Amino acid sequence: MQDKQDKRRAFQEAQQSYQQVYDVYSSIDKTAPDYGTELKHVKQEVNEAYQQIQTALVTASEHQREQLKQFEQDISAIVNEVNSED
Repeated sequence: MQDKQDKRRAFQEAQQSYQQVYDVYSSIDKTAPDYGTELKHVKQEVNEAYQQIQTALVTASEHQREQLKQFEQDISAIVNEVNSED
């Protein structure tokens, strides 16, 4: 039973981390004076999300694995967009 809860928790943490990346990125104002600080925050969230996803992938079910891979792709797209703006 504990194993199933651990899997679910790892997946939920990855999902929350992904959502944080998306929320922080969506709230960035590219014209704001603190844009550089906001960008650093996005990059920090991205790193944390990648770590959470990698951890969750170790124990993920097939269905969860597909979702986690999609989270990775979405985050990668955000990273590419951010890097192209630098």
